Amino acid sequence: MPSSPSSPSSPSSPSSPPRDERERLARAALTRVFEPGDERGGRWIREIGPVELMRRLGGTDGSPQSLKGMTAARLAGYRLRASSADPGQDLVDVAAIGGRFVCPGDREWPSQLDDLGDARPIGLWVRGRSDLRLWALRSVALVGARACTPYGAHMAATLAAGLAERGWVVVSGAAFGVDGAAHRGALAAGGATMAVLACGVDVAYPRGHAELIGRIAEQGLVMGELPPSDHPTRTRFILRNRVIAALTRGTVVVEAEYRSGSLVTARNAQRLGRYTMGVPGPATSGLSAGVHELLRGEGVLVTDAAEICELVGEIGELAPVRNGPVLPRDLLDAASARVLEALPWTGVMDGRDVARSAGASTDETLGRLYELHSLGFVEREGDGWRLTSGRTRDGGARRGGT
Repeated sequence: MPSSPSSPSSPSSPSSPPRDERERLARAALTRVFEPGDERGGRWIREIGPVELMRRLGGTDGSPQSLKGMTAARLAGYRLRASSADPGQDLVDVAAIGGRFVCPGDREWPSQLDDLGDARPIGLWVRGRSDLRLWALRSVALVGARACTPYGAHMAATLAAGLAERGWVVVSGAAFGVDGAAHRGALAAGGATMAVLACGVDVAYPRGHAELIGRIAEQGLVMGELPPSDHPTRTRFILRNRVIAALTRGTVVVEAEYRSGSLVTARNAQRLGRYTMGVPGPATSGLSAGVHELLRGEGVLVTDAAEICELVGEIGELAPVRNGPVLPRDLLDAASARVLEALPWTGVMDGRDVARSAGASTDETLGRLYELHSLGFVEREGDGWRLTSGRTRDGGARRGGT
């Protein structure tokens, strides 16, 4: 291996890199050896350290027994990958596009990723000028169907813009559909957004989102577990979702079928103790069926950014109280409302009959009727009273009225 890190047992010399740099090189190399989320590899890193693990994988004197749970066939596969890893060149390549490699223990490392245990990322390749740890502290994931409906795209963009305006970072996967709409909504609001890729951060995938990914790298952050130039696969997309779930305070699913990667993100979020939310859709829409199933369980229904912030935010970040419109009748006192209710929908009623129906004295009823007359609720016709022409008891316009 061209840039193989040395053993931790070997003494440092003026020509050898410091220990933290050797660990960075080892972790960078291991991102080419192990697939994302490989818990076996994560356990070995935890038990013997990345430098020693690369020494055993890169040497010729190792044996299957040198690593717990390793078979000869698996060892051969790992060694084949390790032999072609060039972490020094990978670090140069990512720096050339304005990127960096962030490792556990770095100041910029988001510690919430440690909740993944041995499945946490070996490290993250990152593009963008912002601080990953600080942005992740106040972030929300917005995910959903690739083949989303116009409703789904509208809701994703609207929610993202609302979150961005409230100072939240929108995290998604840069895919077509809901992901792209979420990123664009945040960018349009001048807010912050992060894209977690299932490939190298120098690879624009999907190709149709090359411009969008470039904008995210300029205004926000693009990151992934895979080293530069690595390509996406189906399993890498699925495994990428655990990072989105762990990185953020909560996950919002906008549209998703029963079999959807977005639901994988939501289930990961639930297992990690994060908030899981869903945006309802038409009951007849197959693209909302998975979301509705989520809402039947532990998912929380949300319809706008304020409701999301109320759930994942700090004390005091409350959504406004939802009320229907205040009708003119709502402003009447109880006695006047009772007199108004006594009048028939059509026709004229004598004042005494109104008093009898309202259960009040004649004098009090007449006083209330004149008050209602001045407010426009009733009108007088001869010796009787009726509802104002074209108006209902609540003070609104009657159907077909003026």
